[in-house]
Amino acid sequence: MASIAFWPVPVDSAAGSQLASALSWLHAHGIPAFVNYEFVEFAANVIFFMPLGLILSFALHRFWFACALGLATSALIELGQLFFLPNRYATPTDVVANTLGACLGAGLWLVVRKISQR
Repeated sequence: MASIAFWPVPVDSAAGSQLASALSWLHAHGIPAFVNYEFVEFAANVIFFMPLGLILSFALHRFWFACALGLATSALIELGQLFFLPNRYATPTDVVANTLGACLGAGLWLVVRKISQR
């Protein structure tokens, strides 16, 4: 997680043209226009933090604490990018997406726990 979060340049910079081509092809084949770069980036940030929320919930047995730690982790990453990585872009949207991912991962733990209690 740290290697991606603190890579000195955006991790998607090398794949930008391939992503643009893939999105163009998808749009030409019926995928709605709202599925754009920003959508893909947001979804990737959500998915990136889901394992953290799941692992924290398994370890701590607390849904909301896992969400709060996901928020804190994301905020610290974004602050690190803002102050120490001039080629990276710290955004509040990333904090929202990462926190959502951590909470979804923690929610998955709740579902698994409910099923296993039956």
